[in-house]
This record gives sequence, C-alpha cells and structure tokens, in this order.
Amino acid sequence: MTVLDRTPLAPGLRASADAVVPALLFAFLAAVPLLAGGETYIYDRFIRIVAFAIAAVGLDFIIGYGALISFGHAAFMGLGAYAVGVLAAHGVHEAAIVLPVAIAAAALYALLTGAVALRTRGVYFIMITLAFGQMAFFTASSLAPYGGDDGLTIHMRATVLGYALLADPRGLYYFALAALVASYALCRALVASRFGRVFRGARENPDRMAALGFEVYRFRLAAYVVSGALGGLAGFVLANVTDFVSPAYMSWQRSGDLLIMVIFGGMGRLYGAVMGAIVYLLAEEKLAEYTEHWRLVFGPLLVAVAAFTPGGLIGLARKLTGSARG
Repeated sequence: MTVLDRTPLAPGLRASADAVVPALLFAFLAAVPLLAGGETYIYDRFIRIVAFAIAAVGLDFIIGYGALISFGHAAFMGLGAYAVGVLAAHGVHEAAIVLPVAIAAAALYALLTGAVALRTRGVYFIMITLAFGQMAFFTASSLAPYGGDDGLTIHMRATVLGYALLADPRGLYYFALAALVASYALCRALVASRFGRVFRGARENPDRMAALGFEVYRFRLAAYVVSGALGGLAGFVLANVTDFVSPAYMSWQRSGDLLIMVIFGGMGRLYGAVMGAIVYLLAEEKLAEYTEHWRLVFGPLLVAVAAFTPGGLIGLARKLTGSARG
C-alpha cells in the first residue's frame, strides 16, 4: 500500500478521483490551442510540458509501482532526441522511420543498462542509473560530427508520410498530446494487468513473489524497458519542438527535474506525474521571470510538500478533500 492509499478517502471517492482528475488534466491540455490562438510561443511552451509529462509518466511507472528510483532517466529522453537529430543530419525526416528509431534506441539502452542495474537494490541502483546516465551524457558530448558540447541544430521537423504536419505548432501539439494519452493509457493498462500485479507485488515482497514462481528480475527489466521507451518518445517530441538537441538533455540535473516532477505531483498515481510536470514547468517559467535563482524559491516549496504532504499535490488535494468531508 502506498502513501497515497492511506489518505482519508472512501474507496469509492478515491476511485472517482482516479477517473475524474486525469480527465480534467487532459481536458485542460486539449483546450490549450483554444487559449493559444496563433501564439507559437504558447504552443512551444506546452509541447515542452507534454514531452516532459510523457517521460515523467514512464518514470512514475517504475518508481510508484516498482520502487525503482532511477536517477539517469534523462538519458532516455536524450537518446530519443539524438535519434531525431542524427537522422535529420543525414537527411532522414520521415516520422515513420525516425519515431520507431527514437523509441527503439531508448528501449535498447534501457535493456542493456537495466540488465546490469536491476541486479542491485536501493542506493546502489540509484547510483548505477546515475552512472549510466552520465555515461550517455559524456558520450553525446564527444560526438564532434554532431555538434559535441555545442549540440546539433535540426533544420527540418519530422514529416508524416511526406507531409509537414508537425511543422505546424498545432499539429505537433496534438501529436504530442495523443502520445501522452497513449503513454498514460499503456501504463494504466500494464498496472492493472497480471504483469502489473506481479510488478507491484515484487515492490512489496520480492522474495514471496519469487517463491510463487515469478521471475521478478524479468518483470522489473520489462517495466524498465517500457519506461525507457517512453523516454525515447518524449525525446522525439522535445527535439521536434526545440529544433535542437544537446548533451544537456541527458544531464543528471535533467534527471533530477523529472524525479522532482514525479515527487511533486504524487508518486504512485500516473496522473500525478502529469500534474507535476505541468506545475513544475509553469512555475519554473514564471519564477524565472523574476530571478535567475528561481530554484531557491521553488526548493523550499518542494521540501514543504515532501515533508507535510508525502503524496505530493495529489495527496494534498485528497487531504483537503478528506478534511472537508470530515
């Protein structure tokens, strides 16, 4: 049972919240084009938010349901972004080719690194994922033909069957939003499936699950690969909205940002990762208008949320709801 499950809400109300809150979040994101009008800047801002929300959902899938705290998750986003940039540098822009390559590159890296990292537990797993993330970062920095430390500019966005549908901000936004909804639905389906029950059971008592005949390592590795693949999908979206890729996409600071989004929104509820990404990135942009040291303001707020509402924003909302009902 997670921290969120111990909030003072009746099961029926909790189930209702789990259905209503995601619907409201996705309805809000779907309404962004109505609010944006013709402002490209607003589209770009929210496409970036949706890209990070995809990666955060994948990260919450392994943290909230498997207690696998990864501190190198940005590497998967970076690999997806670099797949777009490298293929574009060689004249390949078709999304039917670029998107599967971006997802496959991240999934393959997750498979190879996860096969090693998942043989450890606790702080050792955290440190190994950090090491693999930094390995990807320094590898990207050494790619002189593709910009090295300076990054790589993408001069043309991916096309869809030869049509420049993603060149239009509205088209790219709806593609990104559809990818987020699909990612959320996939993770929800996996959590509710037999696979998800074993994965969650391994979080609580891996020895008991192994005694029941389940190979816990394989289930965890499969979940890690799914999470990495979603990171690659997020990288594809991010590269297309920024028209640029850089080793900074893979830095440990970026992995920390993703972890903060998951914690801030509320671990163990996939829509919490979406909410965390929205609030974190909007707060970052707003606070940055006043000071370049915006993290000094946001940091204490995060500490307060972690200290007094372990369930994040979702837990805070449930606590307030429970108090109102009481």
